[in-house]
Amino acid sequence: MALRSRFPSIRSLLSSFESCQSSPLLPSTRSYYSGISNGLGLDYYRYSPCLSKVCNDVLWTRTSSVTLRSSMATEVPTYVNERRMSTSQVKAPPQARPMGAQVSMSSPGLIHEPYAPRERISFWNRWFTRSGWRRTKEDIIVEMKSAYAISKLRKSGYSKNKFYQEAIQLYKEINILLAHGDKTTIRKAVTEKMYSELKNEIKNRESRWSRIYWEMVEPVVKIRTLRARLIGVDRNDLNKAFIQLTLEFLTKQKFEAYDSKGTVVAGNKNKEVLVRDIWVFEKSLFHADAFWRLCGRISLK
Repeated sequence: MALRSRFPSIRSLLSSFESCQSSPLLPSTRSYYSGISNGLGLDYYRYSPCLSKVCNDVLWTRTSSVTLRSSMATEVPTYVNERRMSTSQVKAPPQARPMGAQVSMSSPGLIHEPYAPRERISFWNRWFTRSGWRRTKEDIIVEMKSAYAISKLRKSGYSKNKFYQEAIQLYKEINILLAHGDKTTIRKAVTEKMYSELKNEIKNRESRWSRIYWEMVEPVVKIRTLRARLIGVDRNDLNKAFIQLTLEFLTKQKFEAYDSKGTVVAGNKNKEVLVRDIWVFEKSLFHADAFWRLCGRISLK
């Protein structure tokens, strides 16, 4: 009897999931979030909104829990301090836009809901235990939020293949600039907070090694989207938002470090090493000439 009493809840959850799948939001974005692994729970930052919407059946609030409801909510992404942010002039990287063009934009300075893999659970635990139902509900919402963000991005002419090409080029250029210690040029390709981190990284590296050799062996082994998130900056204008895409890069690289005398002290440039990196790229959706910039790197232990 106890198991039979749970079936209506299971059917209700499946019905909610099927309704989301039949939404016009999903067909164009299914290929993007199909590769998204299970992510973090849904605890929010202090600047999260009071109300936000992914699809008709998904509603979440500022609290640490998320509730599935069949009600309509206002389309409000995550807001930063619930006010419009100040702007600053930032030049575009050469690979993204023509040299000399500028755009006013200021990064939110954070990675919203950083990606982290979640432990797999068995089919039985997922569908026949209360904890499994909660986990399934959370997983659905995590993926729906990514699908919603991608759907908003597609309205600005987003193409996955084109973006992947741009992201690979940006990944390669930033690593080369780091190897050369070029703080001036790298500033154009990263956000303000990320620039501060990379500048300290270059300073610490130069205190140990005089120079380094870095090379990426092309083509890349693998690239995929892990997560997509929106960060709003104006509650009165839903189109004023930043989007963050978390990408996984699996590449073969060559590395070698030298001291002041030119002696090899680390690495071997004749040996290829398989490297996995998770980078977060950010772009403004409310500037016509906005370009992608690196806003963070995620290290999985």
